[in-house]
Amino acid sequence: MPSKLGRYLHHLWQSVVYWSLALGFFAILRYYGADGNSAAIINPNLDEKSPILPHLSVLMSMGACLGVLYALIEWYFENSFLRRFTLGLHLMLKTMAYFISSIIIFTIVLNITSNILPVDFNLERGWWIANKTVWVLLFYIFFGSLVFSFLKMASERFGKNMFLKTLVGRFKYPHEQHRIFMFADLKDATSLAERLGHFRYSQLIQDCFEDLNHIAPLYEAEIYQYVGDEAVLTWPFEKGVRNNNCIHFFRAFQKQLSIRESYYLEKYGALPIFKAGVHGGKLIVVEVGHVKKELAYHGDVINTAARIQGQCNLNNSDFLISEELLKNLDDRLNVTKIEEKVTLKGKDNKVVIYSINRE
Repeated sequence: MPSKLGRYLHHLWQSVVYWSLALGFFAILRYYGADGNSAAIINPNLDEKSPILPHLSVLMSMGACLGVLYALIEWYFENSFLRRFTLGLHLMLKTMAYFISSIIIFTIVLNITSNILPVDFNLERGWWIANKTVWVLLFYIFFGSLVFSFLKMASERFGKNMFLKTLVGRFKYPHEQHRIFMFADLKDATSLAERLGHFRYSQLIQDCFEDLNHIAPLYEAEIYQYVGDEAVLTWPFEKGVRNNNCIHFFRAFQKQLSIRESYYLEKYGALPIFKAGVHGGKLIVVEVGHVKKELAYHGDVINTAARIQGQCNLNNSDFLISEELLKNLDDRLNVTKIEEKVTLKGKDNKVVIYSINRE
């Protein structure tokens, strides 16, 4: 069963490893630097000929502690009311939290180190203000956090394995993959848009997709793109069928909207209802574009998933799935077969689809 704790622990070990290595690299740079006091990483009064191991251990210990603290800060900013702040205010508050926590960690680690290693650090109140090395380290951490954030966002955008493969140019040429696609669309969108007006309607879509983003990582879903009031999600086939992720995700999204029913009713006078169609199979992925690059998926799987979603209203269902994909899921699902085979728009062969009932 997916959980926020599992996501946090995954991010935690990545953060600890990254910052331990990053500050270890900083220690090596400082130790073998060009200036006369390069060996004195934190304390300029240290002997220049002292071995690198104490410096390396101090900085890597700091890195591990910073990794733990930064992961906590990141988790809090992503799961509290702060995530609804503007991007500028969000970044400013997070930077302040990083700065304060860094100074605290520096002080604690150096104080412990002074009692363990034969190194004497000057840790009087405000010791860091006039310490040039500390400011260099803070500047280094600032750019290191930008790199870490970029890697994290890129990994979430493309998926971990997809991002690594993109870096090595795997998708410069068409590559076949086995994937599941879901098209989730807002029901009665036209009437809602007319009643609310384009401004408030856009706010409604923004709120809905905010809830969707909150749920997607818990079920290993990758958000491929947004098209108006429709979200397109995808899974590598193994992840999508594992624990019925591609099914439980949509039900969890509906539940999330229901939990916030009072908010939507008060602000918009309506509870948004989504319908979805899901299908899986083999298709082609390739890197496209030059000015704006992205990964594009081509194949019948996407068209079929979109057409299945288009059958929801006709069959009075909020969630439809192809028989082909259903065969790969466990038999505990409560489904109802659509009696007649459906001829989907743009396809010659009829497709057997099922309605996935609420538990």
